[in-house]
Amino acid sequence: MSRAPLPFEIDARQSADGGPLGMPAERFLRDYWQKRPLLIRNAFPDLGSPLQPEDLAGLACEEFALSRLIRHDRERDSWQVETGPFDEAVFPGLGDRDWTLLVQDVDKWDADVAALLPHFSFLPRWRIDDIMVSFAATGGSVGAHVDQYDVFLLQGQGHRRWQIDAGEAMGHGLPPQDFRDDVELKLLRSFTPTHEWVLGPGDMLYLPPMVPHHGVAEDPCLTFSVGMRAPSVAELMGDYIDTLAAEADESMRYHDEALVPPADPNEIDGAAMVRVVEALNVMRMKDPDRLGDWFGSFITGYRNAQQVVSGEMPPPRIELEWLLSQGQATLLRNPFSRVAWRRAKGGARLYVSGTAWPMPVRDARLLAAQAQLDGRSYAALSDAGREAVLELLAQGHYTVLESDAG
Repeated sequence: MSRAPLPFEIDARQSADGGPLGMPAERFLRDYWQKRPLLIRNAFPDLGSPLQPEDLAGLACEEFALSRLIRHDRERDSWQVETGPFDEAVFPGLGDRDWTLLVQDVDKWDADVAALLPHFSFLPRWRIDDIMVSFAATGGSVGAHVDQYDVFLLQGQGHRRWQIDAGEAMGHGLPPQDFRDDVELKLLRSFTPTHEWVLGPGDMLYLPPMVPHHGVAEDPCLTFSVGMRAPSVAELMGDYIDTLAAEADESMRYHDEALVPPADPNEIDGAAMVRVVEALNVMRMKDPDRLGDWFGSFITGYRNAQQVVSGEMPPPRIELEWLLSQGQATLLRNPFSRVAWRRAKGGARLYVSGTAWPMPVRDARLLAAQAQLDGRSYAALSDAGREAVLELLAQGHYTVLESDAG
């Protein structure tokens, strides 16, 4: 008996699971993740937007924010792209149609937006890049395009009409991926949608990589885009080879002690190529711990929007530990500090923005999970864990928050 085709649209309210996927996470990962799009109605029922349009505009005026303003001239089908920071006087003159403001890494600046991330804990945290927020006036869009990573598009306010081309998931082959050459944006030259929906607050659209899509605001609206970190093979190889080269012993060279007289001295023969492969294989990271340290450092440093730098001089250790033990201070992790951990020989490694810290598994798990450390959490750490925290504090990955009590 043939299996019924998987739906492209479900309603999470009708699921007993109670989560934003409308199904158990295992089923979503098995049937949809990186395989086929899915519209989840009421993924976040009764959602109150964690951010208002004026807050997003204010953030786009700040020097530190990564922001873009995209305007579309419908008559000429032309697009104008500007990058921030913007003067606040720009926004009143934009009119009420056909423009979009996008700000990246909003989860790093706004705690209410960051509070959405625990709902995506069915994915490895190190795979999640950021939450980009876009405000679109009626008719606002960024054109038909593809993303090279998975994305969850959560509607926060207003309504947006999404069209997608799910032809590949339907067995029709890969849709055309050619881009227009007359605009700054990477817009698709041709786009033939197979599905069309209007999303309201709380609805969420999941798109695997390379699925063509086009969103247009039906009315003024906010959309929260939870995007993934997906380094290209070229990026992985580039960093991997750079790491190998930096650590390589100059005495390791191509060698041919079993050389025999060649039939043609000008030919690079098959035996020579075998020796080339052998020479390259010597450079491979055959030790799983060494390979794991490279990847942990790479992925926590990949695509960092801001470099974490040391701030104010922290109090002396004895004073800091007294403040923590008395409940008069907590340590708050810098939101731009990316953290992951891995089991390793002798315990674990904690990776923070490209640097590895050896410590017991219990410490690594705690420090990766908790963005804020109080006295009890700090006291539960081993000596190695505490030493790492103090060094991370000195580097700016934590700040000291002293209470106002007393």
